[in-house]
Amino acid sequence: MAKNISMFKRAIALSIAAAFFTHCSTEAPPVDRSTLTEAQKRLPEYAVSGLEVADGLEATLFAAEPMIMNPTNIDVDPRGRVWVCEAFNYRSELNPGNEVDAKGDKIVILEDTDGDGKADSRKIFYQGTDINAALGIGVFGNKVIVSCSPNVFIFTDEDGDDVPDKKEVLFTGLGGVQHDHAIHSFTFGPDGKFYFNFGNAGDQLLDKDGNPIVDMVGNEVNGSGNPYRQGMLFRCDTDGSNMEVLGFNFRNNYEPAVDSYGSIWQSDNDDDGNRGVRINFILEYGNYGFTDEFTGASWSTRRTNMEKEIPLRHWHQNDPGSVPNLLQTGAGSPTGMIVYEGDLLPERFRNQMIHTDAGPNVVRAYPVEKKGAGYTASIVNILKGNDDPWFRPSDVCVAPDGSLFVADWYDPGVGGHQMGDQAQGRIYRVAPKGVDYEVEKINVTGAEAAVKSLQSPNMGTRYLAWTALEAMGSEAEAALKGLLNSSNPRMKARALWLLARIDGKTDEYIQLATSDADENIRITGLKIARSLQVKNLDDYLAKAASDKSPQVRREVAIAVRYLDSSKAADIWTDLALQYDGKDRWYLEALGIGADPRGEEFFNNWIEKGGLEKPGANDIVWRSRAKSALPILAKLATNAEGSMHDNLRYFRAFDFHKDPSKDNLLAGMLTIKHPQQDSIKILALSHISPEKINSDPAVNKIMRGSLAQMKGTPTYMDWVKRYQLRDQVPSLVSIYTQSPKSEFGPEAIKLVHQFEGIDFFKKQLQQKDNEKVIETLNAMTNLWGPEVWNTFKEISLDESRDLAVRKAAIKAYGTGWSTENNLLDMALANEVPEELKETAMYTLLNGIKSSVRKEAAKMLAAGDTKFGSIEELVALDGSATNGAAMFERVCSTCHVVNNKGTQFGPQLSEIGDKLGKEGLYKAIMYPDAGISFGYEGFLITTAAGEKIAGYISSETNDALEVTVIGGAKTRYTKKDIVSKEPLENSLMPTGLHNAFTQQELVDLVAYLSSLKNGAPVAAR
Repeated sequence: MAKNISMFKRAIALSIAAAFFTHCSTEAPPVDRSTLTEAQKRLPEYAVSGLEVADGLEATLFAAEPMIMNPTNIDVDPRGRVWVCEAFNYRSELNPGNEVDAKGDKIVILEDTDGDGKADSRKIFYQGTDINAALGIGVFGNKVIVSCSPNVFIFTDEDGDDVPDKKEVLFTGLGGVQHDHAIHSFTFGPDGKFYFNFGNAGDQLLDKDGNPIVDMVGNEVNGSGNPYRQGMLFRCDTDGSNMEVLGFNFRNNYEPAVDSYGSIWQSDNDDDGNRGVRINFILEYGNYGFTDEFTGASWSTRRTNMEKEIPLRHWHQNDPGSVPNLLQTGAGSPTGMIVYEGDLLPERFRNQMIHTDAGPNVVRAYPVEKKGAGYTASIVNILKGNDDPWFRPSDVCVAPDGSLFVADWYDPGVGGHQMGDQAQGRIYRVAPKGVDYEVEKINVTGAEAAVKSLQSPNMGTRYLAWTALEAMGSEAEAALKGLLNSSNPRMKARALWLLARIDGKTDEYIQLATSDADENIRITGLKIARSLQVKNLDDYLAKAASDKSPQVRREVAIAVRYLDSSKAADIWTDLALQYDGKDRWYLEALGIGADPRGEEFFNNWIEKGGLEKPGANDIVWRSRAKSALPILAKLATNAEGSMHDNLRYFRAFDFHKDPSKDNLLAGMLTIKHPQQDSIKILALSHISPEKINSDPAVNKIMRGSLAQMKGTPTYMDWVKRYQLRDQVPSLVSIYTQSPKSEFGPEAIKLVHQFEGIDFFKKQLQQKDNEKVIETLNAMTNLWGPEVWNTFKEISLDESRDLAVRKAAIKAYGTGWSTENNLLDMALANEVPEELKETAMYTLLNGIKSSVRKEAAKMLAAGDTKFGSIEELVALDGSATNGAAMFERVCSTCHVVNNKGTQFGPQLSEIGDKLGKEGLYKAIMYPDAGISFGYEGFLITTAAGEKIAGYISSETNDALEVTVIGGAKTRYTKKDIVSKEPLENSLMPTGLHNAFTQQELVDLVAYLSSLKNGAPVAAR
């Protein structure tokens, strides 16, 4: 539970904070934490003792409560001060037990004024409700950029008194208020531009006046699929102009990191529980595969050549046009990231990404190694909250001295918009042992001094130096040239970005860079040429197209995408002819470069012998050119190819829009092939509905193949599309044998559509009670008074078997439209005694919070029988018994290790994400922490049907809704009247009241044991 403190107490606490940090040691001596109570473990003086720190480093506590609370994002300015977004009011509407500061959240500045390594000064830079739960802060000279969905603010402190003199809106329209999946923080690149991103709730980018932003290639920046979707990555000038979308189709990409060469890195999180958190190296302008690139369908939607492993399936890694992931790190809640380009930390951390992941309580580095045109990466921990599951690192920054500062949200849980603790939060400094925190005064008034500052590992210092040197122009040339002989190539790169901006010197320094022996500097030279939009860019690219380094050629391929030159096709063809058929990074770079002019580039490649090269088939697979289609058809039906290859090529047809593909696919229906039936079915699955409806011969073949497809999703698609009423017997078999399968609900709805309620009334007259119960259970997917009245009549029919009546009363109370009817029956004492227990359990699992609460009252059971969460945490439970509880109750909505029903989030590694406190809160108060992507909606159709569930997939013309129990149903958008968000969680409130205290404790013991790498036997 939140350990709230009143505003009065908080004010008093803050007044003694400086004294606390000045006179009290916050570093705990070696201590056996097993001797501490849970409350003691949470105290600041024991904070560091709960962390595992990498060899050669030590963590010290720079600031903690009451000086700082709930830091979401930080930055360190050139003076070494830590700027903090303090989110006291985080999601207050979803955390009703928490206090609210009516004045709003704060941006605070923490400073160590006496040099002892601990903050002793706290200033409030700004406070307001407009920055409640801000998720990003960047300090750039006298400007401070604060990202707080739906706005990005620029605060300007013109007189340097740490109080803003001006507040402006840079961008707006970014998702809902306080949304975690919307706008994140800004960083400054070596090219003098801002880089930032938003997650898949960002939706759009509007200017300060609310007008749509149009990017440099003429596209409105929004997630409509024209062409961008989901989360996006951006680059723009510091005034917000010249916007570029550098990547799209992320889920919740959080804080980009840009290195001195101009390479971009970032993290992205999966749908909760799917072990698919990833790290991305950015191929600019690429699609990153969270949803189907063309249709927007969910990653879980069945498709040809679907990946076997969910972490890969999650990102459409088998699809042409999905950029490969650099690294997948399992379950987590990734947040802040930097590229560490300092020299204070040990060698293994230098020039590497450093990243905070609040879910598994860890700060990591990801050392990379080059592989072809891309990279591989490994994981090295820096800080790990092994003995403190409340450690929730939310951001990491580099101080001017090269040390790290880590923000710790400090909470029993993370994500889902919940906050279990308002009163605590920490900032750590990480550095080699014994290294004090010392910050030199910055000086950028002269070229030599500014060049020295340009080499700082601190972003704010580099920003000031870069801005000063750029303004100096040619006066800074001599000092900058001194860096060209640096033993550190990253410093050389920083100098080249600025030298090339000097009037009359652009070509000189680009030529110098692109001729360098270091491939990273050659890449930098190409990026500089693109950034400055030099007129002779094609000459640089043509030369670099034969570079021995595939990494350099990767950059050429991307640069060709928007190259306005008659040489573009030849440059791309030269690159494509060098593809070896083994490097997916290289292949996707080629695809990105070719997409806008695919036909021209592809035909040029064919004319120059491309089809004779080893990697030709991959280039055909990735191409979107119309002229690639006939070749793709041959590859898809190659008798010597494997079925795996056939699936791959058939999937590629989905990424072509030219209607000529239908005739090619239709031609496959009658070819002779060793796997002719499989080829036929695949072809029929990819031909457009228009072709099948308009071509009698194709339609006949489809009907002839239908029998082979019974019981499959393909069968359901065909029956639904062509209204095949003669398939009712097969549909009945599907919904009775697999009522909770992905197509069971569709089957019964089709039967109802074809035959009406009389068909089911006849089914319910059977003497076989098990079959009657199967029919009742399946009918819960139907809608309408006739259906509900049938349930009620059977439940009250005393001549029926009791098991049948229980199934009927449960069916009557299942669903948005009928659960209130059952509640009314119960309140009026009209439920027969023998059915009351079933009715109450059904209502406890209801959709509406009001229904669940009334049911809990009637059970006369409350939370008091369990005691406080603190008391529960202190109790020992049996994980073995808890596993049985999970299987009996929770597995109807959750999956652990591939067992259970996929309705709510997967829980296979929930013990890494939530401590016991967080688990108890999630079970007992589910409304307080709804995972993103599992928010409930009430869908109303034109026929009046109301369906409550979460939207598991959405395309341009349809919604897929998953209801309690895991059943999925697809609705066309034209049939949907409204889509209203539900205020409460779809997980039943009060469900825990059906447990004894020990059963609840056992369940939490089991869930706590579910961690990455935990042995199955322990579960």
